[in-house]
Amino acid sequence: MLSVSDLESGYGRARVLFGVSLDVEPGQLVCVMGRNGVGKTTLLNTVMGVLPATAGAVTFDGRDVTRLKPHERVRLGMGYVPQGHQCFPQLSVLGNLLVTAEAAKAPKGAIDEALEIFPRLKPLLKRRAGHLSGGQQQQLAIARVLVTGPRMLILDEPTEGIQPSIIQEIEEAIERLHASGLAVLLVEQYLDIALRLADRFVILDGGHVVRTGAAEELNGADVHRLLAV
Repeated sequence: MLSVSDLESGYGRARVLFGVSLDVEPGQLVCVMGRNGVGKTTLLNTVMGVLPATAGAVTFDGRDVTRLKPHERVRLGMGYVPQGHQCFPQLSVLGNLLVTAEAAKAPKGAIDEALEIFPRLKPLLKRRAGHLSGGQQQQLAIARVLVTGPRMLILDEPTEGIQPSIIQEIEEAIERLHASGLAVLLVEQYLDIALRLADRFVILDGGHVVRTGAAEELNGADVHRLLAV
C-alpha cells in the first residue's frame, strides 16, 4: 500500500534522512522507532508532503505521490495525525468534527463512527477543544482524521505526554482500527506498546534504517541497544 524508497529529506542544507526505505502492506501496522532526533518525525512529514523529498520516492496504492501536496495525499486516503494534538482550540469538539467532515465531504455517519472509537469524547461535544486535557485533545485529533475515511493512518507518537488511562484508550483504539483492516504507520516511543500492536518494525538511527523485522524481534538485545537513551 505504502512504499518509501531511498527517501532523503531535511531542513535547508541540513539533511536528516539518508536513503530511507520501508513498506506498509494493506492492513499492516508498521512501527517506526528510534531515539530522539534520529529522523522519525521528518520521515512522516516527508511521507505526507509537509516536507519535500530531496531524493527517493513515496508511492501510495501504486501511485507516485512524491510531488503531491499534503491535501492531495489526504484525498487519496492518507490520514496524518502529527505531534501536538492538532485541533481548532476555539471550536467545540463537535465543531472540530463538523468542520473536518465538511471539508472532506465525509459520508453521513462518519462522525458517529469516529466517536464510537473514542467514546470519551461523546459527553464533551459542546466543550471547547482548547479546554480539553492533552489526552482528550489527542483523541479528538485522531477522531478528526478518522472522519475523513483514511485508508492508511499515520500517527506520530500519539501517546507522548498523555496520562496513563488515556494512553491505554488510545492503544485500544489503534488496535481496534488495525483489526478492522486499516493500515497504520506508527511512530511510538514505548517498546511495550509497539510489541503489542505492531506487525513489523523499523528502527532509525542518524537518519538511516538500521534494523527492521517482525514485532517479536523487538525483544532482542541488539534492538534494546539501538533504542536505549
